[in-house]
Amino acid sequence: MADKAVLNVKGMSCGHCVKAVEESVGKMAGVNAVSVDLKAATVAVDFESSQTSVQHITETIEDQGYDVV
Repeated sequence: MADKAVLNVKGMSCGHCVKAVEESVGKMAGVNAVSVDLKAATVAVDFESSQTSVQHITETIEDQGYDVV
């Protein structure tokens, strides 16, 4: 069963930021889809909770240099 999470992320400001987050999160096991909205400063993720968690997704985004708030 797929879960959805929308995370508020500070520090994203350009296309490179979008690409960095979408590629890093998109490569994670269990992630079905990821979408960054720069204007809203959010990252929406569809994922399989049996394979990953919001905590792990948050850590992956923070590893790219952004702050999940």
